Amino acid sequence: MLTPTRLLRASWSTTLKLPKSAFPPRPADPKTFLPRCTDELYAWQATHRPAANVFVLHDGPPYANGDLHVGHALNKILKDIICRFQLGQGKRVQYIPGWDCHGLPIEIKALQALQLRGEGDHEKIGAVEVRKAARRLAEETIERQKKGFKEWAVMGDWDNAYRTMEKGFETSQLRVWKGMVEKGLIYRQYKPVYWSPSSGTALAEAELEYDDNHRSTAAFVRFPLITLAGPLASLPGVKPDAISAVIWTTTPWTLPANNAIAVHADLDYCVVELPSNHQLIVAQSRLNHVLTFLNLELKSVKVVAPCRGSDLLGSEYTNILQHSDSEPAQTQPILQADFVSADSGTGLVHMAAGHGMDDYNVCMKLGIPAFAPVDDQGRFTLLALPAQPGFLAGKAVQKEGTDAVLEWLDKLNSQSGDGQLPLVLATHEIRHKYPIDWRTKQPVIIRATEQWFADVDEIKAGALESLEDVTFIPETGHTRLSSFVRGRSQWCVSRQRAWGVPVPALYRKTEDGLQAVMTSGTIEYIMKVIDDRGIDAWWTDAEDDAAWVAPELEAGTYVRGKDTMDVWFDSGTTWTLLEDRAAQGLPVADVYLEGTDQHRGWFQSSLLTYIAHQSAQILDAKHPLTSALKHPMKAPYKTLITHGFALDAEGRKMSKSLGNVVSPAQIMDGSLLPPVSRKKKKQKGQEKAAASSATPSYDAMGADALRLWVASSDYTRDVVIGQPVLQSINTSLHKYRVTFKWLLGVLNDYDPSKADSKASSSTDLADRIASHQLSLTSAAVHRSYQSYDFFKGVYAVNRYITTDLSAFYFEPLKDRLYAGSASTRLAAQAALYKIFNELLHMLAPVTPLLVEEVWAHCPPNLKEGREGPGKDVWAPFAAPSMADETQRRDMETTIAFITAAFTAVKSAQEIAREEKLMGGGLECGFTLYVPPTGIPSVEQLLNNSMEEELASLFVVSDVKIVRSHEPEQEESGGAWSFRETFEVELEEGTEKTKVTGAVVVTPAEGKKCPRCWRFVAPEPETLCGRCEGVVKEQG
Repeated sequence: MLTPTRLLRASWSTTLKLPKSAFPPRPADPKTFLPRCTDELYAWQATHRPAANVFVLHDGPPYANGDLHVGHALNKILKDIICRFQLGQGKRVQYIPGWDCHGLPIEIKALQALQLRGEGDHEKIGAVEVRKAARRLAEETIERQKKGFKEWAVMGDWDNAYRTMEKGFETSQLRVWKGMVEKGLIYRQYKPVYWSPSSGTALAEAELEYDDNHRSTAAFVRFPLITLAGPLASLPGVKPDAISAVIWTTTPWTLPANNAIAVHADLDYCVVELPSNHQLIVAQSRLNHVLTFLNLELKSVKVVAPCRGSDLLGSEYTNILQHSDSEPAQTQPILQADFVSADSGTGLVHMAAGHGMDDYNVCMKLGIPAFAPVDDQGRFTLLALPAQPGFLAGKAVQKEGTDAVLEWLDKLNSQSGDGQLPLVLATHEIRHKYPIDWRTKQPVIIRATEQWFADVDEIKAGALESLEDVTFIPETGHTRLSSFVRGRSQWCVSRQRAWGVPVPALYRKTEDGLQAVMTSGTIEYIMKVIDDRGIDAWWTDAEDDAAWVAPELEAGTYVRGKDTMDVWFDSGTTWTLLEDRAAQGLPVADVYLEGTDQHRGWFQSSLLTYIAHQSAQILDAKHPLTSALKHPMKAPYKTLITHGFALDAEGRKMSKSLGNVVSPAQIMDGSLLPPVSRKKKKQKGQEKAAASSATPSYDAMGADALRLWVASSDYTRDVVIGQPVLQSINTSLHKYRVTFKWLLGVLNDYDPSKADSKASSSTDLADRIASHQLSLTSAAVHRSYQSYDFFKGVYAVNRYITTDLSAFYFEPLKDRLYAGSASTRLAAQAALYKIFNELLHMLAPVTPLLVEEVWAHCPPNLKEGREGPGKDVWAPFAAPSMADETQRRDMETTIAFITAAFTAVKSAQEIAREEKLMGGGLECGFTLYVPPTGIPSVEQLLNNSMEEELASLFVVSDVKIVRSHEPEQEESGGAWSFRETFEVELEEGTEKTKVTGAVVVTPAEGKKCPRCWRFVAPEPETLCGRCEGVVKEQG
């Protein structure tokens, strides 16, 4: 026995193998590690990974018009996590970032910038100046946004990022347009579209938002009938000279454009007579509703006769607003429309084909032309009121124009021949959902204009069919996207703005006006001119420059159009960057990922343009696409992933007006969390000065904090961000760092190449349990990442580190690592090395900066033969216990039993601590009472030979196993004791067995070993047998 001299007592610590690591508690400067895990990694994999095994994530381009926000972070980081996981699967990743450079949002900001510099007002700035300013703005924004994206450790081909304003891209876009023209999918027509007076252009549905509380003036208006259909005229009591059809509208400004009244043939209507002897036609079920607004009671009116909607068809009236002294108003019909219902209004619908999509479709079938006397700024033209053009002309239709229309109808009342009953029976304010311009936030109108359209009806079936082969995450995306496509018949693809790709149309001057000319040949010729002169020449050249006119066109004067393509057509053709994959029979992209709003935006425009392109190309038997397509049509994406929006901690949309906007930088620098105190040494007398001048210090965890927030969120729904969430994120990151620091410390002298197979396949119970838990976690994380359920993977990692490692495995391991023999330490290190590697793999896609920093602090012996983070191929770790079903079940039964007993022991120990009877767990031991279970794996545990191993596992000094029920009174020799029972249901084959047991915790029986602190020494201040042997082994 070693003599416990003072010298020996002082030197026991030098015989311990304590962790040694320089890994810092907080992140280092990201500049050191950022290039390694982004640009350098992407470049490495582009040459080292096989070209035949490529994973393509196609970037939906953000607008180049503003600062980055957390929505950008959510989007870009999700994409990066996907790419990094695929890289870990041995694939070559292709991720080329891009920017959407054209369109209204950028043009508006460019105009504002010009105005601020005093370079003219909005109305006078020419297209050339606007385009220069917009291009400059886009270029500056792209550089600023690119810098931000890279700071988030987003890996990609940044040097070759695409921009939709580049010449090559614009050429590809024009070629797609040309193909659609060849197929007959592009046409020009005068029809109603969404129009933004505030922006002066047509808008697509994807460019609309909705104000749920919009205020409108609604009106009940009567139109006196001048001709009654036979069935109506034959009804008894009907007065042909005093009967009117009553409509209700929330857009009285459209009344000058009225050209029909619609009813439903199968609805029940009635003719009622008012006290004034005037008769009105309304739907029977709406009569009480209408009378309420007329301030009349049912008993004060007479129901003259009921009728069906079919009885009203063919009756005629005039729109008195279109009457003038020189030209009386034409008669207009009451007609049938399937969309008419009695759910609101009067059951009779005011039809204005120039201001309503449904109205237009019904009227066009009957040869009734669209009429829209409203200009680009949303003001009435002179045609709105022929009798007195100046009364309405110039008035904004949604403001003073509405009041003016109603005022004029009141003036006309005396001309109606109906005595005192006004034409406007009643008005009232209504709050309802109404479309607004997504950029200006101002109301839009529906207005008929000459526009270019894509025929969606022609390609709809192919588009819907192609979606059957697409994997949607979440699955509801399939229904949502299909619904948008199914409900669409046309796509207005022209815009009245300067900043965009020109619609390649010429207009021939004729006596009847301008005649649009656009053929495959003229487009090809225009593309050659653009290639020679540049696309800006479309605006800088004289408008009738003959150089743009294809020689085959008939003689005449031609001018170029001023329309540009819808920006969704721009971004919707970004698949042209990957078109070569289609020729190989591959999906254009493996993944498209964007926000849920893109079902009616980029997802849809990409699908429609790609299907249209295929429908044009597939006609050519020699085209590679024809033979490559197994299915008639393919969507441009194999998997379509949708994420929600980022909301504040209270679930509200972020906005400057609410003051709840969270920037990505705040998450990275920790300033959203309370300041932390940093203890610094101060010179005497400086305390007060330091306290008054100190700036707040925050727990900055860098880009990994932002990334972990994204990865921890269930992105398929809207995700919240606030202090509680970020505090949890920072706690997890600190836990990761502490874990890695300890692992690096205890593996500092471990050399995997020299570890024998015996050390690598430990039979120690704790190691076997840890190996099994690692296997389960690794498989769960890998499975979650593979199915894009990243938050489930992060949860599994966090639970594993907190519960399986920190709270269970690491504590019993410390004794073997610090104080054990060389062989037991080596076995423990071998187990930890597997855990260390697997943690690097599991966290590499999510926290690449942390993983890169850990790798930089790895001792050379751990790096030997390894490529490094992101470069090694990751296959989930498989423990020996997972070799077959029997072994797996036995280990899970063992873990379930150990966990139940462990919880009982900890509970009893906590009671003893509360009564201040013990401190650390080594100060106690416990007796484990379990009667025979009949379960082999449990019976192996309850062998007396396992007592020492269980003591190590439970971090106590001694364990006794008693194979019986606990006696009613424990013999404790007068010492304290605390008892806890446990019950656990275990599986044995197909049967479930309930096992009960008890633990009695008592003081440790031995003396404290001064080296390992276990209470197993024979005498005070002497080493235990194990430690004495280790010290002798060390020499």
